[in-house]
Amino acid sequence: MENIVNHLLNLLATKGADLQYGNEDVTQLEHALQCAELAENNNLPNPTIAAALLHDIGHLLYDGDDPIHEGKDGHHENIGANYLAEYFGAEVIRPIQAHVDSKRYLSAVEEGYYDLLSEASKLSLEAQGGPFTKEEAKIFVEKPFMKEAIELRRFDDQAKILNKKTPSLDYFKHYVEEAHNLFLNN
Repeated sequence: MENIVNHLLNLLATKGADLQYGNEDVTQLEHALQCAELAENNNLPNPTIAAALLHDIGHLLYDGDDPIHEGKDGHHENIGANYLAEYFGAEVIRPIQAHVDSKRYLSAVEEGYYDLLSEASKLSLEAQGGPFTKEEAKIFVEKPFMKEAIELRRFDDQAKILNKKTPSLDYFKHYVEEAHNLFLNN
């Protein structure tokens, strides 16, 4: 089998280029590249940039259609995190696993956040359990890597710009390689 970094980038380049991101105007690939670019532009650590690029890989791992198109939560964040856990450390996995719950968190604690969500994100939020209660939000934010997950969520919300020019997958490859090597060397 090809190495995992090449496999993931190939998955984004092939299936991700053909698959619409939810009910948004961009593909999964365009969304991933925009997220990674935002993370890099905000000077986040390399593993967080890798997480930004790979955060929705779970959408590309379904055998059939993404259940979110039918208004059902397919738990793509867990599918992706579980798949990637064999190759990356918690600094990559936890933000990916928590990016959906970060939307639930921000909807509960930040006034006006919900109103800024796209219609597709509002619909998926309902399928994903809706905003957290105050108690759920308090428990959530105290877990490790939630600051990074919340930052990733903000980029996720912004990375939906049709025809936006971004660096290529090859440009971001070194972030994924470094995160994978960090995992292998720990």
